Amino acid sequence: MNDGSLTTRRQFLLTAGTAAVAGFSGCTGVGSRDRGQSTTVAILAAGSLQNAIANGLKPAVDIPIEVEAHGSATVARMIDEGQRDPDIVSVADVALFAEPLSPSWHSVFTSNSVVIAYNPDTDGGARLAEAGTESWYEPMVNGNVNIGRTDPDQDPLGYRTLFMLDLASRYYNEATDLRERILQQDQIYPETSLISQFETGSIDAAFAYRNMAVEREYEYIELPDQINLSNPQYAEDWYSTTSYTLPSGQEIQGGLISYGSTIRHMSDAAVSVFDALTTGNYLEEHGFLLREQFPAYSGDVPQRIRQATDQTNENQSQLSGPDKELSWAVSDITALI
Repeated sequence: MNDGSLTTRRQFLLTAGTAAVAGFSGCTGVGSRDRGQSTTVAILAAGSLQNAIANGLKPAVDIPIEVEAHGSATVARMIDEGQRDPDIVSVADVALFAEPLSPSWHSVFTSNSVVIAYNPDTDGGARLAEAGTESWYEPMVNGNVNIGRTDPDQDPLGYRTLFMLDLASRYYNEATDLRERILQQDQIYPETSLISQFETGSIDAAFAYRNMAVEREYEYIELPDQINLSNPQYAEDWYSTTSYTLPSGQEIQGGLISYGSTIRHMSDAAVSVFDALTTGNYLEEHGFLLREQFPAYSGDVPQRIRQATDQTNENQSQLSGPDKELSWAVSDITALI
């Protein structure tokens, strides 16, 4: 095993089912809640955010939160077709804000990377561990690993897996046509239950986001920046050289992984939750990647949103240690009322 090429996560402590029970309100909650009778804030979110919101954000805010999670393309379609009407929507690819959602503004608040999570206690997982960063594709091509992935028509992780394999086919000298040689239709699972397939024994490995492995403490192979879609240095001239067309006809171009969020129904409660959602330390704790410019805004951003997040960021910069951990989610919106 090449120890330098692997990141170790030895304990299998947290199941996807636990996260779903903690944070999932059912299919009717986000779409049918009476806003006139409740201060509850409804969030419709990308599946990869489910555990972080349920177990990181939700316990840290005083305002009741309902969260429903699906693949981001499904989230966008449900809103576009009128099936859901959340207060806040958060997706794993800001391209879905270009269409079909087309909000007047949004924030980019976190990033991620594509990794290969694996179970070291299976034969297939052991083969991947031995192959490491430089040769992980070889046991996959040879059919010696049971693989899980998500549907590219339903969520960005699915089509980002295709992007990664396309780029890897050009990055590694000995690799060609990895998408065609590795992928099969029976490997597809919903994003919200992908990692739980380890616990059922259905798969040895999964093409996953880094946070999905980190927050559940699974072992994973960290892929080179040239193919993991996490490094801004490669976004324009390299990641963008691959693409995927959704069933709607929308072409998604490869690029930096960027999570976006917006408020659809403005209220003091929604602003407070949105502030915590997009600036909270819980994101890094759950394995997401943060940059100094986050949150970054696009479009006609309401002034009250900028004031709230600017105030939180200023407060965080003045705090350190336990004080910062206790107060990251407190949004000072009294000046906005």
